[in-house]
Amino acid sequence: MSNNNTIAGWVLAGGIAALGFSIVSGKYFHAGKHERPEVMGYVIEGVETSGGADAGPAIETLLQTADIAAGEKVFAKCAACHTINQGGANGIGPNLYATMGKPHGHVAGFAYSDALKSVPGNWDWANMDAWLTSPRKYAEGTKMTFAGLGKAEDRANLMAYLNAQGSNLPLPAAPVVEAPAEETAEAAAEAGADAEAPEAVAADAAAAE
Repeated sequence: MSNNNTIAGWVLAGGIAALGFSIVSGKYFHAGKHERPEVMGYVIEGVETSGGADAGPAIETLLQTADIAAGEKVFAKCAACHTINQGGANGIGPNLYATMGKPHGHVAGFAYSDALKSVPGNWDWANMDAWLTSPRKYAEGTKMTFAGLGKAEDRANLMAYLNAQGSNLPLPAAPVVEAPAEETAEAAAEAGADAEAPEAVAADAAAAE
Protein backbone atom coordinates (compact mmCIF):
# COMPACT_ATOMS: atom_id res chain seq x y z
CA MET A 1 0.00 0.00 0.00
CA SER A 2 2.79 2.41 0.92
CA ASN A 3 4.54 1.72 -2.41
CA ASN A 4 1.32 2.56 -4.27
CA ASN A 5 0.93 5.82 -2.34
CA THR A 6 4.54 6.74 -3.07
CA ILE A 7 4.12 6.09 -6.78
CA ALA A 8 0.86 8.06 -6.87
CA GLY A 9 2.56 10.95 -5.09
CA TRP A 10 5.41 11.06 -7.57
CA VAL A 11 2.99 10.93 -10.51
CA LEU A 12 0.95 13.81 -9.06
CA ALA A 13 4.08 15.88 -8.38
CA GLY A 14 5.32 15.24 -11.90
CA GLY A 15 2.01 16.37 -13.36
CA ILE A 16 2.05 19.58 -11.35
CA ALA A 17 5.65 20.29 -12.38
CA ALA A 18 4.82 19.70 -16.05
CA LEU A 19 1.80 22.03 -15.85
CA GLY A 20 3.88 24.76 -14.21
CA PHE A 21 6.62 24.44 -16.82
CA SER A 22 4.04 24.69 -19.61
CA ILE A 23 2.59 27.91 -18.18
CA VAL A 24 6.01 29.53 -17.66
CA SER A 25 7.29 28.57 -21.11
CA GLY A 26 4.08 29.83 -22.72
CA LYS A 27 4.51 33.27 -21.11
CA TYR A 28 8.17 33.39 -22.11
CA PHE A 29 7.62 32.61 -25.79
CA HIS A 30 4.62 34.95 -26.15
CA ALA A 31 5.90 37.89 -24.10
CA GLY A 32 6.82 39.94 -27.16
CA LYS A 33 3.51 39.60 -29.00
CA HIS A 34 1.32 42.71 -29.37
CA GLU A 35 -1.74 41.01 -27.91
CA ARG A 36 -0.09 41.15 -24.48
CA PRO A 37 -0.80 44.70 -23.27
CA GLU A 38 1.45 44.40 -20.23
CA VAL A 39 4.58 44.53 -22.42
CA MET A 40 3.50 47.43 -24.70
CA GLY A 41 4.27 50.23 -22.25
CA TYR A 42 2.22 53.35 -21.54
CA VAL A 43 0.61 55.59 -24.14
CA ILE A 44 1.97 59.11 -23.66
CA GLU A 45 -0.68 61.74 -24.27
CA GLY A 46 0.20 64.51 -26.70
CA VAL A 47 3.11 62.79 -28.42
CA GLU A 48 2.87 62.83 -32.20
CA THR A 49 3.12 59.55 -34.02
CA SER A 50 5.53 59.05 -36.89
CA GLY A 51 4.36 60.17 -40.29
CA GLY A 52 2.25 63.15 -39.34
CA ALA A 53 0.07 65.22 -41.61
CA ASP A 54 1.05 66.31 -45.10
CA ALA A 55 2.73 69.69 -45.32
CA GLY A 56 0.36 72.48 -46.27
CA PRO A 57 0.99 75.59 -48.36
CA ALA A 58 4.11 77.63 -47.62
CA ILE A 59 3.64 80.41 -45.08
CA GLU A 60 4.59 82.95 -47.79
CA THR A 61 1.66 81.71 -49.87
CA LEU A 62 -0.76 81.88 -46.95
CA LEU A 63 0.33 85.42 -46.12
CA GLN A 64 -0.85 86.68 -49.53
CA THR A 65 -4.47 86.05 -48.50
CA ALA A 66 -4.14 86.27 -44.71
CA ASP A 67 -7.17 87.64 -42.85
CA ILE A 68 -6.37 90.44 -40.38
CA ALA A 69 -9.75 90.09 -38.64
CA ALA A 70 -9.15 86.37 -38.17
CA GLY A 71 -5.70 87.20 -36.85
CA GLU A 72 -7.21 89.49 -34.24
CA LYS A 73 -9.26 86.56 -32.98
CA VAL A 74 -6.14 84.40 -32.79
CA PHE A 75 -4.43 87.18 -30.82
CA ALA A 76 -6.99 86.60 -28.07
CA LYS A 77 -4.75 83.69 -27.05
CA CYS A 78 -1.90 86.16 -26.56
CA ALA A 79 -3.85 88.92 -24.83
CA ALA A 80 -3.41 87.44 -21.35
CA CYS A 81 0.30 88.26 -21.52
CA HIS A 82 0.65 90.97 -24.20
CA THR A 83 -0.83 94.34 -25.09
CA ILE A 84 -0.63 95.53 -28.68
CA ASN A 85 -1.93 99.11 -28.60
CA GLN A 86 0.52 101.95 -29.19
CA GLY A 87 2.09 102.95 -25.90
CA GLY A 88 0.54 99.95 -24.15
CA ALA A 89 2.11 98.68 -20.96
CA ASN A 90 4.22 95.56 -20.76
CA GLY A 91 2.59 92.62 -19.04
CA ILE A 92 3.98 89.17 -18.49
CA GLY A 93 5.20 89.65 -22.04
CA PRO A 94 6.28 92.83 -23.83
CA ASN A 95 3.96 95.22 -25.65
CA LEU A 96 3.78 94.07 -29.28
CA TYR A 97 2.96 97.31 -31.10
CA ALA A 98 5.16 97.75 -34.20
CA THR A 99 7.02 94.51 -33.49
CA MET A 100 7.30 93.16 -37.04
CA GLY A 101 10.68 94.03 -38.53
CA LYS A 102 12.18 95.05 -35.18
CA PRO A 103 15.16 93.30 -33.51
CA HIS A 104 14.61 90.63 -30.89
CA GLY A 105 14.35 92.26 -27.49
CA HIS A 106 13.58 95.72 -28.87
CA VAL A 107 11.18 96.89 -26.13
CA ALA A 108 13.17 99.02 -23.70
CA GLY A 109 12.83 98.09 -20.07
CA PHE A 110 11.40 94.62 -20.61
CA ALA A 111 13.37 91.74 -19.08
CA TYR A 112 13.76 89.42 -22.05
CA SER A 113 15.31 86.01 -21.47
CA ASP A 114 18.95 85.60 -22.41
CA ALA A 115 17.82 82.77 -24.70
CA LEU A 116 15.74 85.10 -26.87
CA LYS A 117 18.22 87.98 -26.77
CA SER A 118 20.93 85.63 -28.04
CA VAL A 119 18.97 84.77 -31.20
CA PRO A 120 20.34 86.86 -34.10
CA GLY A 121 18.18 88.73 -36.59
CA ASN A 122 14.90 90.61 -36.52
CA TRP A 123 11.26 89.69 -36.30
CA ASP A 124 10.87 89.13 -40.03
CA TRP A 125 8.19 86.86 -41.48
CA ALA A 126 10.25 83.66 -41.35
CA ASN A 127 11.50 84.24 -37.82
CA MET A 128 8.08 85.18 -36.49
CA ASP A 129 6.58 82.10 -38.13
CA ALA A 130 9.21 79.88 -36.48
CA TRP A 131 8.65 81.57 -33.11
CA LEU A 132 4.86 81.19 -33.29
CA THR A 133 5.25 77.55 -34.32
CA SER A 134 7.33 76.69 -31.24
CA PRO A 135 8.88 79.35 -28.99
CA ARG A 136 10.90 76.72 -27.15
CA LYS A 137 12.49 75.42 -30.33
CA TYR A 138 13.14 78.91 -31.66
CA ALA A 139 14.86 80.08 -28.47
CA GLU A 140 15.73 77.14 -26.24
CA GLY A 141 15.45 78.27 -22.64
CA THR A 142 12.93 81.07 -23.33
CA LYS A 143 10.61 82.23 -20.57
CA MET A 144 7.71 81.95 -22.99
CA THR A 145 5.45 79.11 -21.85
CA PHE A 146 3.06 79.21 -24.83
CA ALA A 147 3.33 75.92 -26.74
CA GLY A 148 2.82 77.50 -30.18
CA LEU A 149 0.28 77.52 -33.01
CA GLY A 150 0.15 74.29 -34.97
CA LYS A 151 -2.03 75.60 -37.84
CA ALA A 152 -0.12 77.57 -40.46
CA GLU A 153 -3.30 79.50 -41.35
CA ASP A 154 -3.55 80.76 -37.76
CA ARG A 155 0.07 81.89 -37.80
CA ALA A 156 -0.35 83.68 -41.12
CA ASN A 157 -3.48 85.48 -39.93
CA LEU A 158 -1.87 86.43 -36.62
CA MET A 159 1.23 87.80 -38.35
CA ALA A 160 -0.95 89.83 -40.69
CA TYR A 161 -2.70 91.31 -37.65
CA LEU A 162 0.58 92.03 -35.87
CA ASN A 163 1.92 93.68 -39.00
CA ALA A 164 -1.14 95.92 -39.23
CA GLN A 165 -0.47 97.25 -35.73
CA GLY A 166 2.18 99.86 -36.50
CA SER A 167 4.62 97.81 -38.58
CA ASN A 168 3.48 97.56 -42.24
CA LEU A 169 6.35 95.26 -43.19
CA PRO A 170 6.17 94.37 -46.91
CA LEU A 171 4.79 90.90 -47.55
CA PRO A 172 7.27 88.25 -48.63
CA ALA A 173 7.11 87.10 -52.23
CA ALA A 174 5.00 84.03 -52.81
CA PRO A 175 7.07 81.01 -53.85
CA VAL A 176 7.03 80.16 -57.55
CA VAL A 177 5.44 76.79 -58.15
CA GLU A 178 7.26 75.01 -60.97
CA ALA A 179 5.43 72.47 -63.11
CA PRO A 180 6.74 68.89 -62.98
CA ALA A 181 9.29 67.99 -65.65
CA GLU A 182 6.82 65.60 -67.33
CA GLU A 183 4.24 68.36 -67.80
CA THR A 184 6.90 70.75 -69.09
CA ALA A 185 8.09 68.21 -71.65
CA GLU A 186 4.53 67.47 -72.74
CA ALA A 187 3.77 71.17 -73.17
CA ALA A 188 6.93 71.60 -75.23
CA ALA A 189 5.97 68.66 -77.45
CA GLU A 190 2.50 70.10 -78.00
CA ALA A 191 3.97 73.50 -78.85
CA GLY A 192 6.29 71.85 -81.37
CA ALA A 193 3.40 69.98 -82.93
CA ASP A 194 1.37 73.18 -83.25
CA ALA A 195 4.31 74.94 -84.93
CA GLU A 196 4.75 72.13 -87.45
CA ALA A 197 1.09 72.05 -88.43
CA PRO A 198 1.11 75.19 -90.67
CA GLU A 199 4.21 73.92 -92.47
CA ALA A 200 2.48 70.62 -93.19
CA VAL A 201 -0.59 72.43 -94.54
CA ALA A 202 1.59 74.59 -96.78
CA ALA A 203 3.43 71.52 -98.09
CA ASP A 204 0.17 69.77 -98.86
CA ALA A 205 -1.10 72.86 -100.68
CA ALA A 206 2.07 73.06 -102.80
CA ALA A 207 1.82 69.41 -103.72
CA ALA A 208 -1.78 69.86 -104.78
CA GLU A 209 -0.80 72.66 -107.17
